[in-house]
Amino acid sequence: MIILQDNFKMKLKYNTFIALGSFDGLHKGHMTLINKVLKLSKSNNNSKSMVNTFGNHPLTIIDKTKVPKLIMDNDTKAEILDELGIDLVNFALFNQEIMKMSPEDFVTSMIKCYNPVGIVVGFNYRFGNKNLGDVELLKKFSEIYNFKLYVINPIEYNDNVISSTRIRTAISEGKIEDVNHMLLKPYMLKGKVMYGKRLGRTIGFPTANLDYNKDFVIPKGGVYYTLVKYENKVYKGITNIGTNPTVGENELTIETHILNFDDNIYNKNIKVYFIDRIREEKKFNSLEELKKQLERDKKFADLRNIEIKL
Repeated sequence: MIILQDNFKMKLKYNTFIALGSFDGLHKGHMTLINKVLKLSKSNNNSKSMVNTFGNHPLTIIDKTKVPKLIMDNDTKAEILDELGIDLVNFALFNQEIMKMSPEDFVTSMIKCYNPVGIVVGFNYRFGNKNLGDVELLKKFSEIYNFKLYVINPIEYNDNVISSTRIRTAISEGKIEDVNHMLLKPYMLKGKVMYGKRLGRTIGFPTANLDYNKDFVIPKGGVYYTLVKYENKVYKGITNIGTNPTVGENELTIETHILNFDDNIYNKNIKVYFIDRIREEKKFNSLEELKKQLERDKKFADLRNIEIKL
């Protein structure tokens, strides 16, 4: 897969079928657009499949105080799109120039640079200065500029439309099973393992303290069954998000006890995939009481199936 960071400066030498959208989190609604461009490009031998999106959220330029928390970073999006078989992904920079583009200029620039035979969008897609462009306007442009337009209907989960906003809310409420039904892969946080107070080690439950990106949505405090990916191997984990009230800490931490694992991974990168919420964080009367609860949490994790595609 070719990864671009192009603001209508590059001229492609082949035709494309382009999926347009924010693709914030790559959920199952996005998958319908991706599947469509894959199918169209495969049935047109001289065309490539392309996802055209922004590498930064438009609100980083329009109003930084309203920028939503991340569900997924661009590196992870690129990995998933590559696995799905997309030929090109363009993470364009949303800047003042792009922000001021009229809907028609946006479309004509895309035609000039990326040679779209067909364009695929969601039912509520908007584009151009002040989001003045919508699906109806795009239909008119498809007739004027001679490209096929495919508008994809929404995908629902539990009788409501899947959206990035809905997913963010579910993550912050700790509804991880719902989140994972909507995303293409389980919700994940990644980062380096940093030194903590190492209290877990004293009761037989050493933890990997994650130096996570604060721009991401953090799941509601509590204890989760997780899968930990380290050097392309996957391990079961018990992850606590909270302030460790039993030992009187105040700072929010994300700490994972990795089952059947004793490597030294300080300053190493890991990925923590959230699979299920086990319980609320709780203040115990003693470390011994905490240890007994952790044994129960470990038993819960031991019994879970690890066969999830990450």
